[in-house]
Amino acid sequence: MVYCGADTPNGQVPVPAKSDIKLNMASTIEETTIAQKTRELCQAILEEPSVKSLRQHIDNFMADEKTRAQYDDLIAKGQELQQKQQSSTPLTGDEISDFEAHRDTLLKNPIARGFIDAQQELHEVRESIQKYVGKTLELGRLPSEEDLSGGCCGEHDSCGCGH
Repeated sequence: MVYCGADTPNGQVPVPAKSDIKLNMASTIEETTIAQKTRELCQAILEEPSVKSLRQHIDNFMADEKTRAQYDDLIAKGQELQQKQQSSTPLTGDEISDFEAHRDTLLKNPIARGFIDAQQELHEVRESIQKYVGKTLELGRLPSEEDLSGGCCGEHDSCGCGH
């Protein structure tokens, strides 16, 4: 490191040497490659027929104001019951029955059901990708099926068995 200026213990500010600049340029090139590959992955995800189908279910839901209102109403009822529970207020049988009736009605609506299922499946896709990338970074190599399944321990990484 080359120093000039006045913000260090000896009154000088660090200035990167040429070797440091090359390292930063290489890092930037790698980041650009990672960003490019990430965009390619995102494009592949969007082109995947199953993802297109899931997106269609979500779009159908978003276009149906009546179903969205029904969904929002159920969410609001659920939040209201949750707040009552958190404040130690007992729920009445009528409140619970009302919520369950609204939930059952919503789940019988094919547009709402498609939306809920699509959201769950997209969540699982996201978790799978995060797990794969996370294991790659953790292990410093592409993970094997055993690495991804957790070996003998299932999902637990801290049992000490080495998997």
